[in-house]
Amino acid sequence: MNITLNQNDTTNANLKVVLQEADYAPKVDEKIKEYTKKAQIKGFRPGKVPAGLIRKMYGKSILAEEINGLLSKSVNDYIKENNIRILGEPLPDETKQNAIDWDNQKDFEFDFELGILPDFELNPAAGETLDAYKIELDEETINQVHEHLQRQYGETANPETSEANDYLSGELRQLEGEFKTTTLLPINKIKKNQEQFIGVKAGYVITFDLQEVFDNDASAISHVTGVRKAETAELKGNFEFAVEKINRTAAAEFNQELFDKIFGKDAVTTEEEFNNKLRETLAENYQQEADKVLKNKLVEKLVKETEITLPEEFFKKWLAVSNQGKLTPEQIEENFEQYKDELKWSMIRNKIVEENDIKVSNEEVVNATKAKMFAQFNMPEISDELADTMNGYIDNYLKQNNGRNYINEYEAILAEKVLDVLKDKVTVVEKSVTADEFRNLSF
Repeated sequence: MNITLNQNDTTNANLKVVLQEADYAPKVDEKIKEYTKKAQIKGFRPGKVPAGLIRKMYGKSILAEEINGLLSKSVNDYIKENNIRILGEPLPDETKQNAIDWDNQKDFEFDFELGILPDFELNPAAGETLDAYKIELDEETINQVHEHLQRQYGETANPETSEANDYLSGELRQLEGEFKTTTLLPINKIKKNQEQFIGVKAGYVITFDLQEVFDNDASAISHVTGVRKAETAELKGNFEFAVEKINRTAAAEFNQELFDKIFGKDAVTTEEEFNNKLRETLAENYQQEADKVLKNKLVEKLVKETEITLPEEFFKKWLAVSNQGKLTPEQIEENFEQYKDELKWSMIRNKIVEENDIKVSNEEVVNATKAKMFAQFNMPEISDELADTMNGYIDNYLKQNNGRNYINEYEAILAEKVLDVLKDKVTVVEKSVTADEFRNLSF
């Protein structure tokens, strides 16, 4: 066997593998002997089928299987032993691959394209300054959450004609554009020309300027359309809303039944306790969002300012092959900058992991999963009797999807540790903002 690496430049290389008969013949002969012992062919006793007959019947498929296995192992071993950092996996070089004559050919040549990931200098934003947000809960936000919870747990009806506190369900469509979505439109959040939406029935079509009726409120428009706040300004001009249904919810009362539904049985027993618990929960959720914003800014800054030369043409080929035709060339081109940024961040993250010897233990993965499960089921703690059951449930969850759930949890913890390392290298300036102001910031 002969393997030759020809590096064209810093990010692209070709790998040639030449297999000779001596490389694969012993394995093929061994496999044929196995077949003679197991094959059941009419006219021959078990284990007495001639090797020549097996070779004639199955020799070609055995040869192809053994060569493919040997080729894959040899290429992977070569890359590992020579410490070649590649993007994805080797791709067959279609321009050099000749048709194989499995009946007569003895020596085989295979050519692969490699995308090489170059080394790079990492300067993790040393001395940089980033804004962090401390969220102050304002009364308007608390009142909005009260209203939302009362609606969420209230009784819903579908009246014939709309009133000011109803939700309209239907299709929102841009008249001079391509945007279209099915959504719920809250009439009481409309700031101008609200009368257009009151007194309507199913089947009505309302025409209006989206920016005008919401008074250019990016947060409200984002909530209705599902578009990111930073992109809502692009939704210009007149829209049509085709009313399909009117939703009216009678607000749920603030009583023990509501308290139990939201926070669990007897977790709070008075409205004062409920409001304190609500503030605590909201503060925690908003701070998690604020921390996420800070981390996203840090990642964006690193990706933007770290110079990494990528094998772009190979990357495009690999994206097409690895996604098995699910991505068209047009889609790859359209989203290529995003794919590049994701790859660069992956390389930066791996370098930080190596340089800082960051590790994630199995115990950390299990404990993080357990904490999420407790939060999902609204259980601050569990009894000893339920502990074994919960541990079994967590173990089963982490093994699902061929272990993908475990890997996802592992990767999430690893990413948090990397970002914690990076946060120590920047100066964070804390800014206090209300929850309403935070919601309206563009990220």
